Amino acid sequence: MPNITEKTSSNIFFQARCAAAKHNDQLRSREGAADIMSIDRGRLYRIERGIASPHPEEIHLMADLYNAPELENYFCTKICPLGRNVPKADISSLDRISLRAISVLREMGSVQELLIDITADGVISKDEIEDIHKILRALEELEQVTQSLKLWVKKNL
Repeated sequence: MPNITEKTSSNIFFQARCAAAKHNDQLRSREGAADIMSIDRGRLYRIERGIASPHPEEIHLMADLYNAPELENYFCTKICPLGRNVPKADISSLDRISLRAISVLREMGSVQELLIDITADGVISKDEIEDIHKILRALEELEQVTQSLKLWVKKNL
């Protein structure tokens, strides 16, 4: 793929198309990918250069065509203003995700006890606020590892 700038080569959408081109020769060119997705090749160029943000339906098309469900998570966590609170899923091996999940789930026992202690009286006092934040961080970590596992399953099964 000649004349690729550094900005383009570091673009996640370009990288996903290049990875998919190993299995589908039509994806070696923007024209081929744009034809399959029925979008304008100039639009795909602008997306891959980072000049334009893709639309949600374009993300779905690319994620399906390129077998890259991580594009959906990237869009939600980095581009969509409504999804800024969506946990970023890590793309890693199943064994790494599993170990991280086991670690997080092990911590959930103490988080559960803490939550019971805080909410037993139905009132959250000022001295319990820090503990509530600790519980929220643990739940966010659980959510992130869950998203990573879902992403791995979508990509590999």
